[in-house]
Amino acid sequence: LAITDECSLAGVVRAHVAAREHRLKLIVGAEFRLADGPGIVVLASDRDAYGNLSELITTARRRSGKGSYSLQWNDLSARLNGCLAILIPPALPASTLPSPADITRVAEYFPRRAWIAAELLCGPDDRKLLCELQELSRASGLPLVAAGDVHMHVRSRRALQDTLTAIRCGTTVARARQALYPNAERHLRLRMRLAQLYPPELLAATVHIAERCNFSLDSLRYEYPDELVPVGHTPVSYLRELVEAGLRTRFAQGVPEHVRKLVERELALIAELGYEPYFLTVCDIVTFAKSRGILCQGRGSAANSAVCYALGITAVDPARMSMLFERFISKERNEPPDIDVDFEHQRREEVIQYLYRKYGRDRAALTATVITYRSRSALRDVGKALGLDLQQVDRISQSLAWRDGGKVLAQRLTEAGFDPHSRRIANLLALATTLLGFPRHLSQHTGGFVIARGLLSRLAPIENAAMPERSVIEWDKDDLDALGLLKVDVLALGMLSAIRRAFDMIGLWRGAPASSEQGSRLRDANVRE
Repeated sequence: LAITDECSLAGVVRAHVAAREHRLKLIVGAEFRLADGPGIVVLASDRDAYGNLSELITTARRRSGKGSYSLQWNDLSARLNGCLAILIPPALPASTLPSPADITRVAEYFPRRAWIAAELLCGPDDRKLLCELQELSRASGLPLVAAGDVHMHVRSRRALQDTLTAIRCGTTVARARQALYPNAERHLRLRMRLAQLYPPELLAATVHIAERCNFSLDSLRYEYPDELVPVGHTPVSYLRELVEAGLRTRFAQGVPEHVRKLVERELALIAELGYEPYFLTVCDIVTFAKSRGILCQGRGSAANSAVCYALGITAVDPARMSMLFERFISKERNEPPDIDVDFEHQRREEVIQYLYRKYGRDRAALTATVITYRSRSALRDVGKALGLDLQQVDRISQSLAWRDGGKVLAQRLTEAGFDPHSRRIANLLALATTLLGFPRHLSQHTGGFVIARGLLSRLAPIENAAMPERSVIEWDKDDLDALGLLKVDVLALGMLSAIRRAFDMIGLWRGAPASSEQGSRLRDANVRE
């Protein structure tokens, strides 16, 4: 099964996890609509081909605003070594065939790695279309391959597919017209049914293509930046040097013996798991913030780490508090560390832009967040697609209560004055209920950064965020966890901004600036002003 979303790899990690559970071979690819040509499907045959595909998606997305892309023929030249290509004839009218120029370009850019798709979807004259495609194949030398343009797993999803199409187009199902598919054939059809529709050699070509695609997301390897390590040091030795310097600062009277043992145990486990670059990266970010006078504080499970305390990332003193480092990092859990660092919310953007400047847009990006449909958003979008007016849609969505547990209940519609048994409302209930949990759109994480040693765009596609001067990879936190990839959380906390203003007010009252260090000393001495 090939997953080929349009100019996107946003869904491949979840597909990979599901395919692995069901022992299904997954083929990773993407479909593109060229600005100056036809549609084309590109499949990754190996790791290098996947990197080329991911970079192509990044190029197309970065040159356009959020939610759109732009790609031309010359973007394909010399970019997609190892990738396989399937040229898609225009969908409408059905008899339209690819131009000779398009075929020549595909054959040139993908030598012995290109096919022409034969999509037999029970159209008005599939037999004539197949004959024309076979003649085109003989004349051009490009082989044909059976293709299904699958958009749903079973035929019964047709109504939901039409509804989602209307939502995407910002119109109603009744007005979508040509945007809707003419029948329900774009589903996963049985092999027996495919054998009735396609010549055997076209079906055999699909098997041949699948055999040539041997890329798996399991082969992705992530490496943290190495420029933080000075010449003459290794990550292990440099992290130890920073920790020792921090301990001397934190414990001017000498490091307590139990703290020393705790630090040594943590450093040994960090070295065994190879997490030194991660700690060095977070330390560098915190050091930058403090150099600019930006208040910051690590929190969460990282507060159980004496190493984080020594590096100045957290403020929980292991000499006075009981630590449980295994809550933070455990070899048995096989989970990457997660250090959440809060910054003043009014100055957090300075830290974000520091990361972009230091590593570049091609090596650093925010992670995504998948916004999924909940009861109110499902009712609103489906209601509009079914032609209900805005007042009706608002009444329906506002009728839901928190005690409903996120479900779409017929009782709430009755209370709002609607008949749940009427055809339109029953259809609304059925579609909205099915839509719950579906991905609605891709947004940006509150501050999770992925930073790579090499080009991040060869690991995951990068696109522009809605906010200016920000870029986002297409994978969210759960995707990164599934692949064992690390991220750095650069979060915003309004209370730190309030504390900053409190320091400023104290400074005005005293007639001298009050720093965060002074505040720490006051806290430690249990002095109140």
